[in-house]
Amino acid sequence: MAALQASSLLIPSSSSSARSSKRTVSASIHVPRIPKLRLSHPSSAMTQKLVDEFSNRSGYTITEPLQMDVVEKVRLSEPRRSPSQSPTGSVETSTKLYAILEAVEDRVEMHDNIGKQRDNWNKLLLNSVNMMTLTATTAAAISAAMPAPSLRACSTLLFTAATGMSLVMSKIQPSQLAEEQRNASRLFKQLQSEIKSMLALQSPTESDVKEMMEKVLALDRAYPLALLGKMIEKFPVKFEPAVWWPRVSNNRRQSRGRKTFMNTEQNGWSEELEVEMRAIIQVLKSKDKKDYLRLGNLVLKLNKMLAVLGPLLAGIAAASSVFGGSTAMMVAASAGAMAAIVNGFEHGGQVGMVVEMYRNCTGFFALMEETIEATLEERDYDRRENGEMFEMKVAMKLGRSLSQLRDLARKSMTSCLEGIEVEEFGSKLF
Repeated sequence: MAALQASSLLIPSSSSSARSSKRTVSASIHVPRIPKLRLSHPSSAMTQKLVDEFSNRSGYTITEPLQMDVVEKVRLSEPRRSPSQSPTGSVETSTKLYAILEAVEDRVEMHDNIGKQRDNWNKLLLNSVNMMTLTATTAAAISAAMPAPSLRACSTLLFTAATGMSLVMSKIQPSQLAEEQRNASRLFKQLQSEIKSMLALQSPTESDVKEMMEKVLALDRAYPLALLGKMIEKFPVKFEPAVWWPRVSNNRRQSRGRKTFMNTEQNGWSEELEVEMRAIIQVLKSKDKKDYLRLGNLVLKLNKMLAVLGPLLAGIAAASSVFGGSTAMMVAASAGAMAAIVNGFEHGGQVGMVVEMYRNCTGFFALMEETIEATLEERDYDRRENGEMFEMKVAMKLGRSLSQLRDLARKSMTSCLEGIEVEEFGSKLF
């Protein structure tokens, strides 16, 4: 029975297979077509070997070579760069600027620390000298009323020590030294910001690196850190402004002469703007710089007088206390009191610092004058700084708005035409 069922199951299947064999089976497999690739440089042996191997493995014949990579094609199509324009050169230039930036940041830290130290010198030395002078004066006054050899010897010793310390203070001018370091720190911070802006906003060149190095060395010469052998002369014969920028040599200056304007405006410059800048120079020369030179000379003469008078009075007190006697001790007490007053006015009032402040302010106006003149002497307008930007910088440095700057220029031109001196100063900061 089981065999019969099995045979009945097999018979239909065999018949169905016979019927299906009479049918035509049509089926196809769609293989994606290989894109035609091109090779711009078929001479490469490695590339041709890869093409042949790919063809043999896939079973398809590639009649056209592989196409070159797009980046490689673009690279070969670009013109060759000179070494100065290559990315490697730009990286090297930026690396040099970063090295200069590190040196500038180190100098900022050094000048800050030394400025604080020298400010402490001024306070400690002034307090020490005045305490010794007043103590010796008290001892001399008591000795004049009640003769006592010990008090007289004590006053003589203290007056002598105060005279020596007063001479040292008058020679080095600690308050002026501290002001020098403060100015140096501020100027190095400005240079630091300039280098950072250059690295962030433009591609530096070798000329930029050279310019930054010259500025750093000029600041080192203007504000030395050492005292012995390199200290700035505190009592010059003539008061002169401080110079902390590299001076422009004659061979680097462009020839003078009036420029011919072909267009109304070139790189932000116009004839009206140049006239305005020349009028600003005239104001800075005739008012600001001249006035600060006059005040600087007066303060320098006052400082010279006080620097001589303080030690002289202390020396007179020391010499008078040696002889003894009531009259001599009274002279010593009076000279000592006057020496304390003079030292307190000179170093407590920081007259040396005022001298340095006037030197720095006068140098600022000299730098403004030289910068504007050098810019106007440049014949190539593309090499100049943009005129509108330059005008804005001049206005900000003088503490004025653009309208105030132009108004000052009009007043200066009017005063020149009328033959009178302009009454207004150029800067509103100093």
